[in-house]
Amino acid sequence: MVEKPISNFIEKYFLHFNAASLVDAAKGYQAQLEKGNKMLVSLAGAMSTAELGKIFAEMIRQDKVHFISCTGANLEEDVMNLVAHSHYKRVPNYRDLTPQDEWDLLEKGLNRVTDTCIPEEEAFRRLQQHIYKIWKAAEIKGERYFPHEFLYQLLLSGVLKEYYEIPLTDSWMYAAAEKNLPIVVPGWEDSTLGNIFTSYVMKGELKATTMKSGVEYMAYLADWYTQNSKTGTGFFQIGGGIAGDFPICVVPMLYQDMELTNTPFWSYFCQISDSTTSYGSYSGAVPNEKITWGKLDIDTPKFIIESDATIVAPLIFAYLLEM
Repeated sequence: MVEKPISNFIEKYFLHFNAASLVDAAKGYQAQLEKGNKMLVSLAGAMSTAELGKIFAEMIRQDKVHFISCTGANLEEDVMNLVAHSHYKRVPNYRDLTPQDEWDLLEKGLNRVTDTCIPEEEAFRRLQQHIYKIWKAAEIKGERYFPHEFLYQLLLSGVLKEYYEIPLTDSWMYAAAEKNLPIVVPGWEDSTLGNIFTSYVMKGELKATTMKSGVEYMAYLADWYTQNSKTGTGFFQIGGGIAGDFPICVVPMLYQDMELTNTPFWSYFCQISDSTTSYGSYSGAVPNEKITWGKLDIDTPKFIIESDATIVAPLIFAYLLEM
């Protein structure tokens, strides 16, 4: 008999309220996979800096994730954690920091994300020197790629090996690169690498067209969804924001704007969020609101877990991995 201490604990004690929603959502996800359906996972917030890769990479390796939508920050911060982990600084008393304390961190090259500071020199600049060469090489050859494809090239080239500071198995980006997993990165330009790329464009050192755009990302997703949603494609949303808003719109876009009226709705929907329902808050909207926008069907299994994604997502993934 396979030992499943985390899964067994969850089933025994997670019986009500958000805990029960977690179990229901995990079982719903599992049911989708058992039907042969695909699953899109969206990553908002700073899930890579929260080291979700330790378990998310295994989800990718075991083919329990088939498409990812993430912010530019999550895309790059997984790689930054891979090459600069020992230089990160924990700030457990972050709630007590004064403006002067924050300024002192800046002067030390430490950019804070809640209780964790990312080291600018060892993370951002270490990647910059290598990714620029890949961007420039593509431009010289007249080639164009998406942001995630450039990072795949960087990871698979092996040029970062000398910097690895965590096991490669803990990097979800490396796991995704090995499988050439499809990714969309809406709003990539607001990330650190997006800012860096833009600076090269403004200085005349790179052409903006070397990087494929958000419109092209939507078309790329639309093609993938059309090819992979015949039996069903689920949507597992971690947090809110553009990482979730962008990809979920592909269904009404295909149905209404492309007039492909046989386009299936998303076959499953789950959102982990601590954003409450309020006037105009899409991140906090209940799943039923998405029915009115042509994204979910009346009978689509819908779950919302109003809790901290850094706690909930690893538990659900552990359940799915039968840990």
